[in-house]
Amino acid sequence: MLKVYCYSRCTTCKKALKWLDDKGIEYSVIDIKTDHPDEDTLRKYYALSGLPLKRFFNTSGIQYRELELSKKLPDMSEDEQFALLATDGMLVKRPLLVGDGFVLTGFKENEWIEKLL
Repeated sequence: MLKVYCYSRCTTCKKALKWLDDKGIEYSVIDIKTDHPDEDTLRKYYALSGLPLKRFFNTSGIQYRELELSKKLPDMSEDEQFALLATDGMLVKRPLLVGDGFVLTGFKENEWIEKLL
């Protein structure tokens, strides 16, 4: 079954869950704020995704801006970035969709169609 890491107050997450419901796709929801992925899990998801690590950061989030990560990330090692992501689920791009053999960050309908339909 699909796992969707979401934040209940996130409009993009709500839109993504509605899309899954409308398509009749079963999933389980994980609250990314209270039950965020740990560093090992993030590393696994990153490997499955084939995406650049930067795509795992919630670049529009408050913490991202407050920590000035747009300036700091280019100088951080991959290990430092994973460690940082694992500290706070609100730093992780959402929704984070985890399926059998794939991971998608954010809700881009075309990507979701390609993987799920």
